[in-house]
Amino acid sequence: MTSARSRSRYIPDRGLATRMVTTMFLIGLLYVVFVGVLLVLLRDSWPVVLLIAGGLFVVQFWFSDRIAAYSMGAREVTSEQAPELHGAVDRICALADMPKPRVAIADSDVPNAFATGRNQKSALVCATTGLLRRLNPEELEGVLAHELSHVAHRDVAVMTIASFLGVLAGMMARVALYSGLGRNSRDSNAAIAVILVPLISGVVYVISFLLTRVLSRYRELSADRAAALLTGRPSALASALTKVTGEMAKIPTRDLRKAEPFNAFWFAPAFSSKESLSRLLSSHPTLEQRLDQLGRISARLGRP
Repeated sequence: MTSARSRSRYIPDRGLATRMVTTMFLIGLLYVVFVGVLLVLLRDSWPVVLLIAGGLFVVQFWFSDRIAAYSMGAREVTSEQAPELHGAVDRICALADMPKPRVAIADSDVPNAFATGRNQKSALVCATTGLLRRLNPEELEGVLAHELSHVAHRDVAVMTIASFLGVLAGMMARVALYSGLGRNSRDSNAAIAVILVPLISGVVYVISFLLTRVLSRYRELSADRAAALLTGRPSALASALTKVTGEMAKIPTRDLRKAEPFNAFWFAPAFSSKESLSRLLSSHPTLEQRLDQLGRISARLGRP
């Protein structure tokens, strides 16, 4: 019963599954090598290194969804408090034959949505007040179908863990340096570690960042495709994408700056500046790429 229920009607994406496994393997390997190097360079601090690495990973795996939801201001709502949002989620879940996630609203004028959760049981889908004000029912369902496909494909958990490992590399390096190198400053190994640890940490972070960005761009296209095929209305999703992207330009810069660090989770990225470096290394494909894919799906389905 459980195994049958764990499969939804979202189309499986072998390309996404392969990329997730490859990304996790490479980042995991990178992480193991990094910890090994720290243990060699910082022999006296190895208990601290292992404790920090293991403890933070456990916390991130079990509480990542709550951390992300809290950081983005998500407030869980009941069907009485948000009947239209709950109704849209109910329709998508019935269509996809998947368990209903917790439903939340974030009080922000930035028109967006996101999903978190390490599995379908712990999933949460959230829409901002700005999104709810701007989209019609069909467009909203398209966006929610996109977000719930992330849950069904389990790429939310993979992205959360993969992103965390890169950040953890930098945190571990700093903790190890502060805890061990000060006491061993006369040791020749300490002098080497002072140079190598920050360097290795930087390399680990950059590689993991690039790997997660490549995966993130593909998973957004995969979610668009899965949502369009599930709902049978690719034009509604295309309309939502166009509307949300266009409305971003009207949002105050200070609000965009608050949303920008969480772009990997959002339905559409928020950029506080046209010259922003994050635009060049975006977690999302361009609007043109997403609309082009939806246009091809519309033609295939024979829908306008």
